[in-house]
Amino acid sequence: MHQHLRRICLLLAVTSSVGTSSALAADADHGADLAKRWCASCHIVANGQTQASADVPSFASVAHRPNFSPERLAFFLLDPHPKMPNFPLSRTEAGDIAAYIASLR
Repeated sequence: MHQHLRRICLLLAVTSSVGTSSALAADADHGADLAKRWCASCHIVANGQTQASADVPSFASVAHRPNFSPERLAFFLLDPHPKMPNFPLSRTEAGDIAAYIASLR
């Protein structure tokens, strides 16, 4: 139950900070900088990048998923799955990375 409550609180926090009007205010350029610094060792985050882990999706492939949502992605980044390193992202940083990935559509 505690984990479920934590996820609900995270979802509310993300949707309030990365909601429809706030998503437009997210800084995709800052998200690109963060992605190149923190994510490029595993994911292909930009055109021209030639090396990454074979078993993780590129950011472009994430952006082109039919169910892609910047809000859901930002939420995911705040509570990553076990294979992802636990980066101490703020809500703003998660929103910026999600906005960057959305810009790749």
